[in-house]
Amino acid sequence: MRKALPVGVDNFEDVIMTGYYYVDKTLFIKELLDLKGKVNLFTRPRRFGKTLNLSMLRYFFEDTRDTERNAKNRALFQGLKIMDAGERYTSQMGQYSVLELTLKSAKQEDYETSYYMIENAVATEFERHRGIVEAGKERLSLWEYEQYIEVAEGKAGEGELRNSLQLFCRCMHKITGRKTVILIDEYDVPLENAYFQGFYRKMVSLIRSLFEAALKTNDCLQFAVLTGCLRISKESIFTGLNHLNIISVLDKKYSEHFGFTEAEVQKMMGDYGVGSRFPTMKEWYDGYVFGDTQVYNPWSVIKFLYDLEADIGAFPRPYWINTSSNDIIRYLIARADRETKGKVEALLGGGTLDIKVREEVAYGDMRTNGENLWNFLYFTGYLTKESFYFRENYIFLKARIPNTEVMTIYENTILDWFHEQIKKEDFHGLYHAMEEGDAGKMGEALRSQLFGIISFYDSAENFYHGFLAGILSQSQDYLVKSNRESGNGRSDIMVRSPSLRGKAFVIEVKVSATIDELETDAQKALEQAYDRRYADELRSEGYRDIGCYGVSFYRKDCEIRFGRPGGKAGGS
Repeated sequence: MRKALPVGVDNFEDVIMTGYYYVDKTLFIKELLDLKGKVNLFTRPRRFGKTLNLSMLRYFFEDTRDTERNAKNRALFQGLKIMDAGERYTSQMGQYSVLELTLKSAKQEDYETSYYMIENAVATEFERHRGIVEAGKERLSLWEYEQYIEVAEGKAGEGELRNSLQLFCRCMHKITGRKTVILIDEYDVPLENAYFQGFYRKMVSLIRSLFEAALKTNDCLQFAVLTGCLRISKESIFTGLNHLNIISVLDKKYSEHFGFTEAEVQKMMGDYGVGSRFPTMKEWYDGYVFGDTQVYNPWSVIKFLYDLEADIGAFPRPYWINTSSNDIIRYLIARADRETKGKVEALLGGGTLDIKVREEVAYGDMRTNGENLWNFLYFTGYLTKESFYFRENYIFLKARIPNTEVMTIYENTILDWFHEQIKKEDFHGLYHAMEEGDAGKMGEALRSQLFGIISFYDSAENFYHGFLAGILSQSQDYLVKSNRESGNGRSDIMVRSPSLRGKAFVIEVKVSATIDELETDAQKALEQAYDRRYADELRSEGYRDIGCYGVSFYRKDCEIRFGRPGGKAGGS
């Protein structure tokens, strides 16, 4: 019987004890101990296994002060790679107090709610250790004990919260004699959210204080591991942390521990008997490069496997779009100037973009420097490394869109933005030209719109069809029906007045291979409408005033031909 796939399960104990399929990443522990980093910041895209890895670290290193519980934690690792790494590593099991904190829930609409969620996360972790504190409170000063209880009960003031992680380490050290391992997951979520919600400075101040007290001069700290998408130090989040070790997607160290390698994906697909679908898995979810390691998106791999297990013919989908914040993509699209639009279109066409690497970025930099925005996209997983080179004392990347899944995220975000924008436009001139059969004016209006939007040419017909249908759908006087998806032999688009006495149109769309073929292709589209008698459906419904349009597109240009069923064409 095959093991269940851990869709959305990121607690290590739950994965092992419930018998979920687990891709063994326990050698992450070995590398962490070998390299002896004091404060380690791992930056990886969302949903690349960061939370599960931190949970694994907690169960490995934590001394719960309960012999039976410690034994259960040790049993979780039986049969996993770390147990064969040697006594030097296994001797570290159950040796430390562990504070595990996630800041994911701080993604809220205002500072007060975000602060409350951080306060609640800290209180929950204090409460988890409350039994240890109560049993050893005689080793604490009255002030330390009372402060601890106030934090655990969510009654501490903001000043106490800012110092809470250091307080935890000091209390645990006094009671147990053990130093603390601090694990902080998604440390930058509050900062990203605060930037887009408008309370960035206040959140920076809170996070800075929280980290400084615990990570800068803390003799009770064994080591710390933080995870996030970005390294953010310009705002002095990590002021004075000379022992901070940043491991980004550029680094070769730790490169195999976040995300799935190709060998791991192939083994998983073999275990589930769906190896024949590997080419699709690779096209859609591969393409990331961490250091020199080729990496697959683990969330999407698991989701696709889940669907394939039920139906080996299942279609791939952009699973990541439902879990990852796409605010950065929306920001890029909404504020793109002509140069930026050209770069996005080149990427969408399968090209690369040269980026000067800046690992220390701030959210505020997105407004001032386009180079920073491309860095954001790279470090958050919307771009990946094709190659890199060194020039004039800087590292440069040739970056590309990683795979089909991420390509669809760009395309969907562009289309969503476009549909929002066209609701603000006045297209009465275009509709009037369509009613009058004025293909020239209609073409001018469409070209004006094309010039202002980002196009993607690898799936051009669908893009241009959506572009045209979206504009025509804004009319309050006509009903627009898109037939492209039905595959029923009808014209691409039908436009009809609600009244049978009004006008109706059939529109056929083509995409030209070169600009020289625009006129010919527009004529072919019109003749196709004639030859296949697309207007018959409208005529059978009772419409008498019927027009036909053939429209061809090439990049930012278009050509239109108009005619009546059985009549002659006019052009733009």
